Amino acid sequence: MEKPVRVVHYLNQFFAGIGGEEYAQTPLEVREGPLGPGRLVQQTLGTDGTVVATLVCGDDYVAEREEEAGAGMRDALELYRPDLVIAGPAFDSGRYGLGCALACRVARSLGISAVTAMYPENAAIITHRRELLAVPTGLNATDMRDVVVRMVALGLKVVRGEALGSALEEGYIPHGVRTLVMKDRVGYERAVDMLLARVHGRPFVSEILVQQYERVTPASPVRDLSRATIGIVVSTGIVPRGNPDRLPGARALTAGRYSIDRLARLDVNDWESAHGGFNTKVLNTENPDYALPLAALRALEAEGAIGGIYPWIYSTVGNQTAVGPARQIGQLAAAEFRDAGVAVALQVSG
Repeated sequence: MEKPVRVVHYLNQFFAGIGGEEYAQTPLEVREGPLGPGRLVQQTLGTDGTVVATLVCGDDYVAEREEEAGAGMRDALELYRPDLVIAGPAFDSGRYGLGCALACRVARSLGISAVTAMYPENAAIITHRRELLAVPTGLNATDMRDVVVRMVALGLKVVRGEALGSALEEGYIPHGVRTLVMKDRVGYERAVDMLLARVHGRPFVSEILVQQYERVTPASPVRDLSRATIGIVVSTGIVPRGNPDRLPGARALTAGRYSIDRLARLDVNDWESAHGGFNTKVLNTENPDYALPLAALRALEAEGAIGGIYPWIYSTVGNQTAVGPARQIGQLAAAEFRDAGVAVALQVSG
């Protein structure tokens, strides 16, 4: 009989049962045995393994203090000496995903096998795809049991030294690395076979994955802009001078919320762009209004062409930002605009 696998599980403060956003700054701590979803991990492992400890860390803490969190994870893993680290599932939570990714990366640096699970468009996958062995999930925890079963199966396979097949065969998120393999037929023959299968309605599997994007139905036109309040959302990275919220230049997870009440325009002494995907010299030395056209909107307001401008803006960076965090930012802004009676959202892209 094989020796049971020693497993250390990583969870954020919410799934560990500590609390929600008010506890997101919880420092890394170690609990003996399984917690929360870890009990399902243990149930799935059965006699094949034991969850010896759970690492718990607040989402904000691990996102803002990666070095300290990583050092704590390293100390804990050196103490418990697991065969396998299981992190999450994180689903579509970007900060939780980054915590799971950090736990897996630290484990790998110590020669410990690691597996996680999250939505394929999670920011952690976008950032660390090549370093992670990750099971794909949906947007939320409704399929927790199925995800945990797949995580455990994949983790045990790796620990036992069994060779992993392709992402399609094994059910993990592709690493974005292409390897040479031998096929019994040349490419044009396989391509023609797939084409014929599609034409005749037969099942086939493409050798190249095509990303599918959600379709969003446009809102109905506003009948009278002269009576409409305009809300502003930008992905150009416009922030108060000094970037007090530390909005990153790429792969943003959140947006800043800033007041433009009674401002006629954005003054270069007070505003700048934190965007890392284009040259911001003109914005940051001459005129930030190019990335948030407040002066033009005030002129339309003065003419009566629009009813008014909502006094708060939402600003993020679109550069390499994943769909999941972008959706959350949009939902946050939309909810506030709706409650405030804003009729139109002006989105300025960067």
